[in-house]
Amino acid sequence: MTKTKTRGRVRVEQGTKRVRIYLAGELVADTVRPKYVCEKPYYPVYYIPIADVKVDSLIPTGEVAHSPSRGDAVVHDVKVNKATAAGAARVYMAGPIDELADTVAFKFSAFDWFEEDEQIYVHPRDPYTRIDILQSSRHVEVFMEGTKVADTHQPRLLFETGLPTRYYIPATDVRIDLLNHSELTTECPYKGTAHYYNATIEGRTIDNHIWWYPAPVAESQKIAGYLAFYNEKVDIVVDGIEQERPRTLFS
Repeated sequence: MTKTKTRGRVRVEQGTKRVRIYLAGELVADTVRPKYVCEKPYYPVYYIPIADVKVDSLIPTGEVAHSPSRGDAVVHDVKVNKATAAGAARVYMAGPIDELADTVAFKFSAFDWFEEDEQIYVHPRDPYTRIDILQSSRHVEVFMEGTKVADTHQPRLLFETGLPTRYYIPATDVRIDLLNHSELTTECPYKGTAHYYNATIEGRTIDNHIWWYPAPVAESQKIAGYLAFYNEKVDIVVDGIEQERPRTLFS
């Protein structure tokens, strides 16, 4: 990353990864000079130079979207042979941030995105977010509604920038008899697709406090099949010391 520019809470950096965007299997944009824009606290987005976009796929809607920090953008539909993504592109021609002139911001969820030759999910990965997964021998106990649901001396600790330590526990050290599969899944650009469990404690069902990754992305393979609990919602004791419940966006 180079040439960081900031206006208010918006930070713009020049990226160097090759970024490609597809809609229904058709290429919409291909660039090696994406703008990496942090416009919200939790995740970044890519702005693509309009010169690297197939402009014949952009159909103006006549709508203008205004941002106090980024100025006005013309809203476009994105149309290819087999699909249309309504209102999924915003074209910035000029505005308060010079680095965003002549760029297009695409709605991430409407397209398939690739960094180099690897598909990415949810949002671009933040270069300032790091994940470390370490094998540990610390004694970790997890309690829900006063009932011990996990007890292990072989957790894997996941350290992620900006979040509390997550304790991933082997399934053999969890009271699986208290759990049942939830239909909820979520995606993380750093770990993959998470599946969830509900717990039934003394007749009460507690939804989606427990998750696991059956097939995490390559850099997070160490947690495959291990179960984690929201520190914010359960009681965790580490080496005999009860941990304070953190306050996060998941609280």
